[in-house]
Amino acid sequence: MTSLESCKLCARNCGVDRITGRTGVCGQTSDLVVARAALHMWEEPCISGEAGSGTVFFSGCNLRCVFCQNHNIASGLAGKKITIHRLVDIFFELEEQGANNINLVTPTHYVPQIVEAINKAKNKGIQIPFVYNTGCYENLETVKMLDGLIDIYLPDMKYRSSAMSQRYSHAKDYFHVACIALEEMVRQVGDAIIDETTGIMQKGVIVRHLLLPGGLEDSKEVVRYLYDTYKDSIYISLMNQYTPLPHAKDYLEINRRVTKKEYDKLVNFAIDLGIENGFIQEGKTASESFIPEFNLKGV
Repeated sequence: MTSLESCKLCARNCGVDRITGRTGVCGQTSDLVVARAALHMWEEPCISGEAGSGTVFFSGCNLRCVFCQNHNIASGLAGKKITIHRLVDIFFELEEQGANNINLVTPTHYVPQIVEAINKAKNKGIQIPFVYNTGCYENLETVKMLDGLIDIYLPDMKYRSSAMSQRYSHAKDYFHVACIALEEMVRQVGDAIIDETTGIMQKGVIVRHLLLPGGLEDSKEVVRYLYDTYKDSIYISLMNQYTPLPHAKDYLEINRRVTKKEYDKLVNFAIDLGIENGFIQEGKTASESFIPEFNLKGV
Protein backbone atom coordinates (compact mmCIF):
# COMPACT_ATOMS: atom_id res chain seq x y z
CA MET A 1 0.00 0.00 0.00
CA THR A 2 2.52 2.55 -1.19
CA SER A 3 -0.01 5.39 -1.04
CA LEU A 4 -0.01 5.08 2.76
CA GLU A 5 3.77 5.44 3.01
CA SER A 6 3.51 9.11 2.06
CA CYS A 7 -0.21 9.63 2.36
CA LYS A 8 -1.78 12.02 -0.11
CA LEU A 9 -5.15 10.35 -0.47
CA CYS A 10 -6.95 13.59 0.31
CA ALA A 11 -6.29 17.24 -0.41
CA ARG A 12 -4.62 17.76 2.97
CA ASN A 13 -1.57 16.14 1.34
CA CYS A 14 -0.08 15.41 4.77
CA GLY A 15 2.57 13.11 3.28
CA VAL A 16 3.01 11.14 6.51
CA ASP A 17 4.07 7.50 6.63
CA ARG A 18 0.94 5.94 8.11
CA ILE A 19 2.42 2.44 7.83
CA THR A 20 4.94 3.31 10.57
CA GLY A 21 2.15 4.61 12.80
CA ARG A 22 2.27 8.31 12.02
CA THR A 23 -0.99 10.20 11.52
CA GLY A 24 -2.12 13.25 9.60
CA VAL A 25 -5.34 15.25 9.77
CA CYS A 26 -7.52 12.13 9.57
CA GLY A 27 -5.94 10.87 12.80
CA GLN A 28 -5.48 7.31 11.51
CA THR A 29 -2.50 5.05 10.88
CA SER A 30 -2.62 2.27 8.30
CA ASP A 31 -4.76 0.22 10.71
CA LEU A 32 -8.30 -0.29 9.45
CA VAL A 33 -10.70 0.99 12.13
CA VAL A 34 -14.48 0.55 11.98
CA ALA A 35 -17.04 1.86 14.50
CA ARG A 36 -20.27 0.28 13.26
CA ALA A 37 -21.53 -2.07 10.55
CA ALA A 38 -25.31 -2.43 10.42
CA LEU A 39 -28.46 -1.86 8.41
CA HIS A 40 -29.27 1.85 8.23
CA MET A 41 -32.77 3.09 7.41
CA TRP A 42 -32.20 6.83 7.16
CA GLU A 43 -30.47 7.29 3.83
CA GLU A 44 -32.25 8.48 0.69
CA PRO A 45 -35.20 6.18 -0.23
CA CYS A 46 -33.41 4.69 -3.24
CA ILE A 47 -30.45 3.79 -1.01
CA SER A 48 -32.11 2.50 2.18
CA GLY A 49 -35.42 1.28 0.82
CA GLU A 50 -37.34 -0.90 3.27
CA ALA A 51 -34.54 -3.38 3.96
CA GLY A 52 -31.88 -0.79 4.81
CA SER A 53 -28.46 0.18 3.58
CA GLY A 54 -25.54 -1.91 4.82
CA THR A 55 -23.50 0.89 6.33
CA VAL A 56 -19.88 0.52 7.40
CA PHE A 57 -18.80 3.55 9.45
CA PHE A 58 -15.03 4.06 9.31
CA SER A 59 -13.22 5.90 12.11
CA GLY A 60 -11.35 9.13 11.55
CA CYS A 61 -11.99 11.85 8.98
CA ASN A 62 -9.89 14.06 6.74
CA LEU A 63 -12.30 17.02 6.91
CA ARG A 64 -13.11 17.24 10.63
CA CYS A 65 -15.89 19.81 10.22
CA VAL A 66 -16.53 21.75 13.42
CA PHE A 67 -20.25 20.86 13.35
CA CYS A 68 -19.76 17.15 12.57
CA GLN A 69 -22.82 15.05 13.38
CA ASN A 70 -20.65 11.93 13.73
CA HIS A 71 -18.08 13.61 15.96
CA ASN A 72 -17.18 10.50 17.99
CA ILE A 73 -15.99 8.53 14.99
CA ALA A 74 -14.65 11.48 13.00
CA SER A 75 -12.31 12.30 15.87
CA GLY A 76 -11.32 8.66 16.26
CA LEU A 77 -12.96 8.27 19.68
CA ALA A 78 -14.84 5.15 18.63
CA GLY A 79 -13.86 2.15 16.58
CA LYS A 80 -12.12 -1.22 16.52
CA LYS A 81 -9.10 -2.32 14.50
CA ILE A 82 -10.00 -5.01 11.99
CA THR A 83 -8.28 -6.84 9.15
CA ILE A 84 -9.14 -6.55 5.48
CA HIS A 85 -10.31 -10.18 5.69
CA ARG A 86 -12.75 -9.19 8.44
CA LEU A 87 -14.01 -6.25 6.37
CA VAL A 88 -14.80 -8.64 3.51
CA ASP A 89 -16.70 -10.86 5.94
CA ILE A 90 -18.67 -7.82 7.12
CA PHE A 91 -19.71 -7.09 3.54
CA PHE A 92 -21.15 -10.58 3.17
CA GLU A 93 -22.82 -10.48 6.59
CA LEU A 94 -24.63 -7.30 5.62
CA GLU A 95 -25.65 -8.86 2.31
CA GLU A 96 -27.05 -11.86 4.20
CA GLN A 97 -29.06 -9.50 6.43
CA GLY A 98 -30.81 -8.24 3.29
CA ALA A 99 -28.93 -4.96 2.79
CA ASN A 100 -29.66 -3.19 -0.48
CA ASN A 101 -26.02 -2.19 -0.79
CA ILE A 102 -22.71 -1.85 1.04
CA ASN A 103 -22.46 1.79 2.14
CA LEU A 104 -18.88 2.90 2.93
CA VAL A 105 -19.14 5.95 5.20
CA THR A 106 -16.18 8.35 5.60
CA PRO A 107 -13.92 6.08 3.57
CA THR A 108 -11.39 8.46 1.99
CA HIS A 109 -8.40 7.72 4.22
CA TYR A 110 -8.89 3.96 3.83
CA VAL A 111 -9.22 3.76 0.04
CA PRO A 112 -6.25 1.38 -0.51
CA GLN A 113 -7.65 -1.11 2.02
CA ILE A 114 -11.18 -0.68 0.66
CA VAL A 115 -10.02 -1.34 -2.90
CA GLU A 116 -8.43 -4.61 -1.77
CA ALA A 117 -11.53 -5.61 0.22
CA ILE A 118 -13.97 -4.87 -2.62
CA ASN A 119 -11.85 -6.84 -5.09
CA LYS A 120 -11.83 -9.81 -2.72
CA ALA A 121 -15.59 -9.54 -2.15
CA LYS A 122 -16.32 -9.34 -5.88
CA ASN A 123 -14.10 -12.35 -6.52
CA LYS A 124 -16.11 -14.24 -3.91
CA GLY A 125 -19.37 -13.35 -5.63
CA ILE A 126 -20.95 -10.48 -3.70
CA GLN A 127 -24.03 -9.28 -5.59
CA ILE A 128 -25.13 -5.94 -4.13
CA PRO A 129 -23.83 -2.50 -5.17
CA PHE A 130 -21.09 -0.62 -3.35
CA VAL A 131 -21.80 2.96 -2.23
CA TYR A 132 -18.97 5.44 -1.58
CA ASN A 133 -20.29 7.92 1.00
CA THR A 134 -17.83 10.80 1.27
CA GLY A 135 -17.26 14.41 2.26
CA CYS A 136 -15.77 14.82 -1.24
CA TYR A 137 -12.35 16.13 -0.21
CA GLU A 138 -10.24 13.47 -1.90
CA ASN A 139 -7.60 13.93 -4.55
CA LEU A 140 -8.43 12.97 -8.12
CA GLU A 141 -5.95 10.08 -8.08
CA THR A 142 -7.76 8.59 -5.08
CA VAL A 143 -11.13 8.60 -6.84
CA LYS A 144 -9.49 7.02 -9.90
CA MET A 145 -8.38 4.10 -7.71
CA LEU A 146 -12.08 3.25 -7.28
CA ASP A 147 -12.91 3.11 -10.99
CA GLY A 148 -14.92 -0.03 -11.74
CA LEU A 149 -15.39 -0.88 -8.06
CA ILE A 150 -17.95 1.68 -6.89
CA ASP A 151 -21.51 1.54 -8.24
CA ILE A 152 -23.00 4.55 -6.46
CA TYR A 153 -21.24 7.70 -5.36
CA LEU A 154 -22.85 9.58 -2.46
CA PRO A 155 -20.67 12.68 -1.99
CA ASP A 156 -21.34 15.87 -0.12
CA MET A 157 -20.99 19.26 -1.72
CA LYS A 158 -20.71 21.25 1.49
CA TYR A 159 -19.81 24.78 0.45
CA ARG A 160 -19.23 27.11 -2.48
CA SER A 161 -17.73 29.83 -0.28
CA SER A 162 -14.04 29.44 0.56
CA ALA A 163 -14.59 31.56 3.66
CA MET A 164 -17.18 29.11 4.96
CA SER A 165 -15.13 26.03 4.09
CA GLN A 166 -12.12 27.53 5.84
CA ARG A 167 -14.08 28.48 8.96
CA TYR A 168 -15.98 25.23 9.38
CA SER A 169 -13.66 22.64 7.79
CA HIS A 170 -10.27 24.40 7.70
CA ALA A 171 -10.24 23.72 3.96
CA LYS A 172 -10.18 26.92 1.94
CA ASP A 173 -9.89 24.96 -1.32
CA TYR A 174 -12.82 22.64 -0.57
CA PHE A 175 -15.05 23.65 -3.48
CA HIS A 176 -12.27 23.38 -6.05
CA VAL A 177 -11.20 19.95 -4.78
CA ALA A 178 -14.77 18.66 -4.51
CA CYS A 179 -15.65 19.76 -8.04
CA ILE A 180 -12.73 17.81 -9.53
CA ALA A 181 -13.53 14.71 -7.46
CA LEU A 182 -17.23 14.88 -8.38
CA GLU A 183 -16.48 15.18 -12.08
CA GLU A 184 -14.52 11.93 -11.92
CA MET A 185 -17.27 10.20 -9.94
CA VAL A 186 -19.84 11.12 -12.57
CA ARG A 187 -17.50 10.03 -15.36
CA GLN A 188 -17.08 6.61 -13.77
CA VAL A 189 -20.71 5.65 -13.18
CA GLY A 190 -22.67 7.77 -15.65
CA ASP A 191 -26.42 8.28 -15.47
CA ALA A 192 -28.45 6.77 -12.65
CA ILE A 193 -30.02 3.34 -12.93
CA ILE A 194 -32.86 2.60 -10.50
CA ASP A 195 -34.54 -0.80 -10.34
CA GLU A 196 -38.12 -0.26 -11.48
CA THR A 197 -39.44 -3.04 -9.24
CA THR A 198 -37.70 -2.19 -5.96
CA GLY A 199 -36.97 1.51 -6.44
CA ILE A 200 -33.39 0.87 -5.32
CA MET A 201 -30.52 2.60 -7.11
CA GLN A 202 -28.07 0.25 -8.81
CA LYS A 203 -25.77 2.87 -10.28
CA GLY A 204 -25.43 6.64 -10.21
CA VAL A 205 -24.48 9.74 -8.24
CA ILE A 206 -26.44 11.46 -5.47
CA VAL A 207 -24.89 14.71 -4.26
CA ARG A 208 -25.88 15.73 -0.76
CA HIS A 209 -25.99 19.28 0.51
CA LEU A 210 -26.63 20.14 4.14
CA LEU A 211 -28.16 23.57 4.68
CA LEU A 212 -26.39 25.36 7.53
CA PRO A 213 -28.07 27.99 9.72
CA GLY A 214 -27.68 31.33 7.97
CA GLY A 215 -26.11 29.62 4.95
CA LEU A 216 -29.00 29.94 2.49
CA GLU A 217 -27.20 32.09 -0.08
CA ASP A 218 -24.19 29.81 -0.23
CA SER A 219 -26.50 26.80 -0.49
CA LYS A 220 -28.21 28.36 -3.48
CA GLU A 221 -24.84 28.78 -5.18
CA VAL A 222 -23.99 25.11 -4.54
CA VAL A 223 -27.32 23.96 -5.99
CA ARG A 224 -26.98 26.29 -8.96
CA TYR A 225 -23.52 24.95 -9.74
CA LEU A 226 -24.65 21.32 -9.51
CA TYR A 227 -27.64 21.82 -11.78
CA ASP A 228 -25.85 24.04 -14.29
CA THR A 229 -23.05 21.48 -14.55
CA TYR A 230 -24.89 18.16 -14.47
CA LYS A 231 -28.59 18.92 -14.99
CA ASP A 232 -30.60 15.81 -14.08
CA SER A 233 -27.82 13.31 -14.78
CA ILE A 234 -27.23 13.33 -11.02
CA TYR A 235 -29.60 13.44 -8.07
CA ILE A 236 -29.38 16.31 -5.60
CA SER A 237 -30.35 15.66 -1.98
CA LEU A 238 -31.15 18.77 0.07
CA MET A 239 -30.87 18.15 3.80
CA ASN A 240 -32.32 20.14 6.70
CA GLN A 241 -31.07 17.79 9.44
CA TYR A 242 -28.34 20.05 10.85
CA THR A 243 -28.21 19.52 14.59
CA PRO A 244 -26.24 21.93 16.84
CA LEU A 245 -24.04 19.82 19.09
CA PRO A 246 -21.90 20.82 22.10
CA HIS A 247 -18.57 20.64 20.27
CA ALA A 248 -19.70 23.47 17.94
CA LYS A 249 -21.01 25.81 20.63
CA ASP A 250 -18.29 28.39 20.03
CA TYR A 251 -19.58 28.99 16.50
CA LEU A 252 -22.53 31.08 17.61
CA GLU A 253 -23.89 31.71 14.12
CA ILE A 254 -24.60 28.00 13.63
CA ASN A 255 -25.57 27.20 17.20
CA ARG A 256 -29.21 26.72 16.25
CA ARG A 257 -31.35 24.58 13.98
CA VAL A 258 -32.26 25.53 10.44
CA THR A 259 -35.67 27.17 10.27
CA LYS A 260 -38.50 25.84 8.12
CA LYS A 261 -38.50 29.16 6.25
CA GLU A 262 -34.80 28.84 5.36
CA TYR A 263 -35.22 25.29 4.11
CA ASP A 264 -38.39 26.02 2.17
CA LYS A 265 -36.61 28.86 0.37
CA LEU A 266 -33.82 26.48 -0.67
CA VAL A 267 -36.27 23.84 -1.89
CA ASN A 268 -38.26 26.42 -3.85
CA PHE A 269 -35.05 27.74 -5.38
CA ALA A 270 -34.16 24.23 -6.56
CA ILE A 271 -37.64 23.72 -8.02
CA ASP A 272 -37.50 27.07 -9.81
CA LEU A 273 -34.16 26.09 -11.37
CA GLY A 274 -35.88 23.09 -12.89
CA ILE A 275 -34.38 20.28 -10.82
CA GLU A 276 -36.41 17.10 -11.16
CA ASN A 277 -34.06 14.43 -9.79
CA GLY A 278 -33.89 15.41 -6.17
CA PHE A 279 -34.67 14.51 -2.58
CA ILE A 280 -35.90 16.69 0.25
CA GLN A 281 -36.38 15.98 3.93
CA GLU A 282 -39.65 16.32 5.78
CA GLY A 283 -40.54 16.06 9.45
CA LYS A 284 -38.23 16.39 12.44
CA THR A 285 -34.96 15.22 10.94
CA ALA A 286 -32.85 17.65 13.00
CA SER A 287 -32.55 15.36 15.96
CA GLU A 288 -29.74 13.56 17.72
CA SER A 289 -31.89 10.42 17.53
CA PHE A 290 -30.97 10.20 13.84
CA ILE A 291 -27.28 9.88 14.76
CA PRO A 292 -26.50 6.16 15.16
CA GLU A 293 -24.77 4.72 18.19
CA PHE A 294 -21.14 3.92 17.39
CA ASN A 295 -21.04 0.93 19.69
CA LEU A 296 -19.10 -1.51 17.46
CA LYS A 297 -22.31 -3.21 16.33
CA GLY A 298 -21.53 -5.67 13.56
CA VAL A 299 -17.77 -5.13 13.80
